[in-house]
Amino acid sequence: MTSSAGMSQQTPSMTQQQEAENVARQNAIRQEEIRRQEALRQQARPQTPVRTATPPTPPVPPVRPQQTHSQNGGNGEGTQEKKKSNRGVIIISLIFAFLVCGIFYYFYDSANKNKELEAYEYAMQSSDPMVLQSYLDTYKDADEAHRDSIMAHLELLKQTDQDWTNAVVSGSKEALQAYLDKYPNSPHKQEVLNKIDSIDWNVAKNADNVEAYQAYLAAHADGSHIEQAENAMKKAKSRDLQPEEKDMVSSLFRHFFQSINTRDADGLQASCEDILSSLLGKNSATKADVVTFMNKLYKEDVTNLNWFLTNDYKIKKREVGDEDYEYQVQFSAREEVQLTDGTKKTNHFKINATVSPDGKVSAFNMSKINAAE
Repeated sequence: MTSSAGMSQQTPSMTQQQEAENVARQNAIRQEEIRRQEALRQQARPQTPVRTATPPTPPVPPVRPQQTHSQNGGNGEGTQEKKKSNRGVIIISLIFAFLVCGIFYYFYDSANKNKELEAYEYAMQSSDPMVLQSYLDTYKDADEAHRDSIMAHLELLKQTDQDWTNAVVSGSKEALQAYLDKYPNSPHKQEVLNKIDSIDWNVAKNADNVEAYQAYLAAHADGSHIEQAENAMKKAKSRDLQPEEKDMVSSLFRHFFQSINTRDADGLQASCEDILSSLLGKNSATKADVVTFMNKLYKEDVTNLNWFLTNDYKIKKREVGDEDYEYQVQFSAREEVQLTDGTKKTNHFKINATVSPDGKVSAFNMSKINAAE
């Protein structure tokens, strides 16, 4: 009985002790929470925190919730620092990315500008409309001055092509020459020169005379028909009497008969070859024979005589060597004779003569004709 009573007295005492411990523990936790909040407020203030005295607390056994709060507080501060660090890295990365993009754009833009400039210079030097149009299609955002220059150049090329088409369609030397005068550096220049060369050659061939061939050779020193023109001119020279040749023949016989009129034997002989193939029917006549012919004209009853040429020359040209020509000449002459009895007599003659390549009389024959002839 005594033991049971003793146990019943001991149980209330132990319960009170546990309650006291729980109260003390809760007070300790509350005090710790107050200190933690105070510490956080001190950290938030700009001034240096002031240490405050806290009443001593009775020792308490370790409590797990207290450790949990302490660890959570430490992790919060670390998280904030980590967030700040991450934010700085992001900002630096963005700045670096902007710099890289800016540098890349700079070099990209510079490369495009250099490429555009090269294309512009090439197009401005080109005479191909497709090259210029390609520039305009490719560089639509190019400098306005460049595009204006290209478009102006393109219009000029189009006009040049139109003028070229008109000249070709016309086909006349005048139209082709006008085109060449307007566009001296045209890519069609050589083609124009070739066409004009062909036109002038056709003109020379159609005329088929020395003057026409000479005109072609003078105008086209490097023409495509030089050799043909030279051969044709040589042939024409052997066939056609040139004005200077006719003048030479006329001058020769004028001098021949003037020498007879003045009885100038030396002048007469100078007009003749050393040997004449024929002289009034005599073959292989000499200069002395020519002088004898002159003297026979001056008979005893003749006081004076004069020969007059009618200049009705008929001249045939014959090639006797390399560009050496002989001339067969026919013409009329009138002789007026003064006689000693004071009378005058007129005679008409038809002259057949030959002129050598040296421009001298190499044959001379004549026959008397009636005045009516």
